[in-house]
Amino acid sequence: MSHRLVITLSLCAASLAAQAPPPPDSTWAQRTEMVPMRDGVKLNTIIVTRRGAESGTPPLPILLVRTPYGADGPASRFPGPYRFLAADGYIFVFQDIRGRGKSQGDYLMNRPLRAPGDTSAGGFDEASDTYDAVEWLIHNVPNNNGRVGGLGISYPGWLATMQGLSGHAAMHAVSPQAPMTDTWMGDDFFHQGAFRQSYGVEYTYGMEVGEFDVGVTDMYDWYRRMGELSKVPKLLGRSWPSWDAFVAHPSYDQYWQSRATEKRIHASPVAVLTVGGWYDQEDIFGPPATYAAFERFDTVPATNRNRIVMGPWNHGGWYGPGTGLSRVQFGDSTGVWFRREVEAPFFAFYLKDRAPLDLPEALVFEGGSNRWRRFDSWPPRAATAKNLYFQADGRLSFDQPTAAGTAADSFVSDPAHPVPYRPRPIEVTYSRGSQWNQWQAMDQRFVEGRPDVLVWSTEPLKEDLVIAGNLSAQLFASTTGSDADWVVKLIDVYPDSAEGDRRMGGYELMVAGEIMRGRYRTAFDQPQPIATNRVLEYTVHIPPQTYRFQKGHRVMVQVQSTWFPLYDRNPQVFVPNIFNAKATDFRAQTHRIWRSARYASHVVLPVLPN
Repeated sequence: MSHRLVITLSLCAASLAAQAPPPPDSTWAQRTEMVPMRDGVKLNTIIVTRRGAESGTPPLPILLVRTPYGADGPASRFPGPYRFLAADGYIFVFQDIRGRGKSQGDYLMNRPLRAPGDTSAGGFDEASDTYDAVEWLIHNVPNNNGRVGGLGISYPGWLATMQGLSGHAAMHAVSPQAPMTDTWMGDDFFHQGAFRQSYGVEYTYGMEVGEFDVGVTDMYDWYRRMGELSKVPKLLGRSWPSWDAFVAHPSYDQYWQSRATEKRIHASPVAVLTVGGWYDQEDIFGPPATYAAFERFDTVPATNRNRIVMGPWNHGGWYGPGTGLSRVQFGDSTGVWFRREVEAPFFAFYLKDRAPLDLPEALVFEGGSNRWRRFDSWPPRAATAKNLYFQADGRLSFDQPTAAGTAADSFVSDPAHPVPYRPRPIEVTYSRGSQWNQWQAMDQRFVEGRPDVLVWSTEPLKEDLVIAGNLSAQLFASTTGSDADWVVKLIDVYPDSAEGDRRMGGYELMVAGEIMRGRYRTAFDQPQPIATNRVLEYTVHIPPQTYRFQKGHRVMVQVQSTWFPLYDRNPQVFVPNIFNAKATDFRAQTHRIWRSARYASHVVLPVLPN
């Protein structure tokens, strides 16, 4: 893996990857240890302490960051984004997980958590490795107070979840940030059955082989010319473990379910602060799912040891300024504010007994108005589900359709000419200058006029429309094929003359969007052909959001069947495994979205009182 890729992945923000690391801060001393695990494997561990802190100062808690991206990176740039935590006083520990960086052992992507009570000889997972690391640290690092906290973003965020499940009595608080919680259902590799082609290929190749560089400037063209997925290993000269897993496990089978962390989370006394971003381009499913899983066991209101923060960020954007994405501005340095006013007080409360802690159950950023909202539950209890229906002439309204049973809008989806997921050219995911970390906030007008994108819009709103909570779409659809993908985008359409920023005039901001592979209409582990030309109901689970559609704006919904090359193309003819589909399997098909009284397609919005 290249040095550039390591920086990008470990900090989870492409903008940070372009910055040269500052010289080491002489305030801090480092020492490196090879910490033994229960099976004899030793893990590279870097311990960072303030010079002189081991003599004549009160004992300090330990903050542990476990990573597959190289412990040397964050240690060499320390304190960097940890400056507010560093000012509070901690012993920082950065550790390479098994088989990564300078650690011994074999690496396995997203190693499954063992079942509770599994004490099989030689058995280990990331939770047991955490236990062994913590046990060594509290007995071998001078001047620690016996309390340990864990944090991390993305893969390290998932590892922070594992720290919370380690069972070690010294582990008091963790903050899983953008954790990769279920990589088939809605995080890195699949979304409701659709394979995340460009990201899945490029990220896993970088992790398990080396730098991904195919020497082209537009990956849309590269993947389109490549054709069917079975050509990937040939074009890249080899296969690799994660690719083999994708091919062998295209459906939500035991392989993926064993790695679905939200299904394995169990009761834990550890305090949890889960953090995510509304515009996370990699792990949007993970934060709400992780919070909800821990919340099942947080049953004592007086203690309230489980909280969630969702901000206006892309993947790991809270470790940057957090002032805006693409053309969308958030009105403040939200990332700096979070690290100073939320993250630092959380750890100080649980690891240093510093009171009070003024954090609600759910602290979420309301887009559109650019303000933080505090709720005593997530989703908010005050939200009411309301259906926004597709109507004739491209209209959207809360009125139930009254049209006859034949009312529908149709489009032809051609796998040879897929809809790009963002404006072209589309760079390699982690290349210098890539817009990967901005795309979800980009103007959606770039697809205007395409005949394979259906559009419905409300009239300009007469008052603000505020949503907070879970979103979904109920599509009544038919197809001339026997398989299809359904992409649904919920969009805020700005007035042509936007106040305060002329660049936002007419802007179409995707508030939330998602894809669902039709073959999984009845069960994600049992793909089935779609009955040709039959109207069927599909549920598309859209990531949650908190957003204020302001007076004078319009609400728009776009529906399409390709989102390329972020997602692979559906042949639209059922084949048992799309990874093995042949070129002749891919065919253009006509899809219909129905909007009649009987088949009333709609999106479900969690509406708050205005």
